[in-house]
Amino acid sequence: MATNNQDQAVRSYALQFRELLTTVFEYQSYFRDFFGGTIQSLDGVQENEDAFYVKTSDIAVVVGSAYDKDADVGFGTGTGSTSRFGKRTEVIYSNTPAKYAWEWVFHEGIDRFTVNNDFDSAIADRLDLQSQALTEKFNNKHSSFISTVAGKTQKVADIETEAKILAAFNALSAYFTNIRAVGTRVAKVTPELYNAIIDSKYTVREKGSTANIDSNEIVKFKGFVIEETPADLFQKDEVAYIYVPNIARAFTGIVTTRTINSEDFDGVALQGAGKAGEFILDDNKKAVAKIVIGEDTGPEA
Repeated sequence: MATNNQDQAVRSYALQFRELLTTVFEYQSYFRDFFGGTIQSLDGVQENEDAFYVKTSDIAVVVGSAYDKDADVGFGTGTGSTSRFGKRTEVIYSNTPAKYAWEWVFHEGIDRFTVNNDFDSAIADRLDLQSQALTEKFNNKHSSFISTVAGKTQKVADIETEAKILAAFNALSAYFTNIRAVGTRVAKVTPELYNAIIDSKYTVREKGSTANIDSNEIVKFKGFVIEETPADLFQKDEVAYIYVPNIARAFTGIVTTRTINSEDFDGVALQGAGKAGEFILDDNKKAVAKIVIGEDTGPEA
């Protein structure tokens, strides 16, 4: 990323920033598994509302009761007007847009006179740090998104009482089984809830719990993979997000990432701007749940 730009005033770094952002996201995003392990990123975007389209169909699947062998169905008087397979349903797919929901921007200056570092290295370093800062913003936005789309809310009066924690996870286990959720069940929990699970009598080896108290980590509890997550990445009064991974998508469109010569100082302005959003099919929302501190709602909540 040399700064010699053949006397041109502007140089684009969109491709480099896209690659950095994708790499950092895959390592530092707390909810990356929810979105399939990565973020879909595009540079040079021109659309200001829609990121991409998903093919969806709301046609219900109908299974007939039996093959109709009546002499006048498909044959005889029913020739050309009936079918032994039953009523035919036409399948039509619609284009469902995944829309941008929020924006991001950064604006920095690198002055040759004061930067006190190799100019090329400074630009590379700042792009790396900006990708980390943007990933942290993704973490907060994704937490809010997961909370909003959760199709199941399990309330618990407190997380200090072992029996209440067990009851909440029992209810959620039954819920995910009853909706026929296929795949690994992941529970991202606050440190307080994580330690309450680790320290509870339900994680002792005799109960069949795959827990290692010495290293303060737990693999599974009531069929859920438990992962400790910073408390500030949960919405108010929420202590756990539970879901089957890879049921949504996160995306960002990089409108610009550039350096431009400044007339105000001896150097360049480093600028970036883009759009971002998240997408989940309505059918997948039922495989997303959250635990909220509040009056117990029991297993039917």
